[in-house]
Parts: sequence; structure tokens; C-alpha cells
Amino acid sequence: MHLMIFGAGYSGKAIATALAPSASQVAGTTRSAEKAADLGHCGMEAFVFDGKTIDPALGHKLSCVTHLVQSIPPGPDGDSLLNIASNTAHNELPDLQWLCYLSTVGVYGDHDGAWVDETSECRPTSERSKQRLAAEQQWLETGAKHGLPVAILRLSGIYGPGRNPFRKLLDGTAQRVIKKGQVFNRIRVEDIAYAVAFLAEREIGGIFNVTDDEPAPPQDVITEAARLMGIEPPPEVPFEEADMSPMARSFWGENKRVSNAKLRKLGYEFEFPNYRQSLKQLWDMRAY
Repeated sequence: MHLMIFGAGYSGKAIATALAPSASQVAGTTRSAEKAADLGHCGMEAFVFDGKTIDPALGHKLSCVTHLVQSIPPGPDGDSLLNIASNTAHNELPDLQWLCYLSTVGVYGDHDGAWVDETSECRPTSERSKQRLAAEQQWLETGAKHGLPVAILRLSGIYGPGRNPFRKLLDGTAQRVIKKGQVFNRIRVEDIAYAVAFLAEREIGGIFNVTDDEPAPPQDVITEAARLMGIEPPPEVPFEEADMSPMARSFWGENKRVSNAKLRKLGYEFEFPNYRQSLKQLWDMRAY
């Protein structure tokens, strides 16, 4: 396996670590030379990619890639890799065997707290989720055109070492925002990586929700983290009065419970199936 991760950030680095034992080569892209050096420190062969052009070094590397993960979000002009591919006359990836596109459960939109699975209607409300859904379809069409399995991973709210409620409680930014009936799914970054590895090693395509078992009110997660830390949780704040960015507030306009049953039926077992077990592990390991 020769693995290439486009957009090797928080999730991408975890994916590289998970697939390192299976892959003879692991490479990734980032947008700056400084971040490329960081990827090198993580054991990845690093390339700078500006989202518009493939330089000769990256092009040479792509000629032997067998498994590709696209983690770069689309913009108003669509998916950067697909745009480049549409303007390229020759095949940049002659050895490619499997594609993975990291999407979001945001494509489902609002379902008033009901359960959704991969067969549920997608009715995204935000522009970013509409762009994701369009990119999903384009990647599936690209795979069908070239006879390649494409795994679309719809991810819920990502957290893990360095990005978690403990950090927010320690730096004073945690809020216990209350909105009646509101729930969110979450996913540990390691489970994203393990799910990618599970599908990549078997070259499985399809759409999969990668999320925990237990959608829960966000204030409950903050309360549990504070309990583990032995501190008082921050006071409750009504949603209407909460201090949050327009983007953060937009997430609260969507309410759904996302099922991971399809991935489980394939045999994948989540390492961190609920926030309580996951937070305890993070706290015990001091991985916050």
C-alpha cells in the first residue's frame, strides 16, 4: 500500500499513524513548508499543495499511489482535486486502487432529533454542507467512471488528544449551552483513523457514518469532563444568550441522531463508542 493523504491535518495525521503498519509508504500534503516539516516529524513524506496545482515532485509521487484519502474541504468552486483532475489530460494515478473522501454528517441537515442512517434524506442547510454533498456525489461518480471503490466517510464532531472538553475547561472557554432537545454525535479522531484503515485494507467502497453510539446533549459532555477533573462545571447558559461564532451557532440549527450500524455490520468495532468511556481514557492518559 502506497498511501497519500491530501490535507494531512488533525485527522490525516491519525490516519497515517493507523495505516503505517499496513503501508509501505505514507505521504501527505499541507499548505505550507512549515507544516510540511511537521508532517515529516510524524514520519510522513510531506508535500506542499496549494489546492490549485500539482508540482512535479507531488506528481511523481502520485504515480505510485495505491490508496488516496481526500481530507481537504471543498470551496465555492468545488473539490480542489476533482477540479485538477478535470483539467488533466493524462492519468496522474495509474496504480490507484481505492479512494476515500472525508465528509460530514452535516449533509443530513436537520431531522428534528430523529435517527438518520446512510439511506436517510440529505437536506443540508449550510453552504459548506451543500458543498460537501456535491463533492460526495462527484467522488462517487469518479469512482464509478474508473472502476474504483470510493469510501465516503460522514464524520460527526471530531475530538481527541489536544482537542476536547478538558482543554476548554482548562482555558476557561467551556460553556454549558442549553437548548431543549438538542443532541450531537461525536467521534474520537483515532476511530476515524481506524475506520479508514479498516476500509482501506479491504478496499471497501460506499457511504458510511463514522460516529459514536450515543448522541447526547452537549452540556452533559462538559459536565462529565468537569466531574473527571474534580471541578465544578461552568454555569448553564441559554442557547439564545451563548457567546459563539455564527458558524458555531449554525451547527445548533441541526438536530439529529446519527447511526453507525452500517459500519458495525461490516465488522468494525469502535474503540471509543461513547463519550464517557472516551473522556475517562483521555483523562487517565493525561492526553488532553
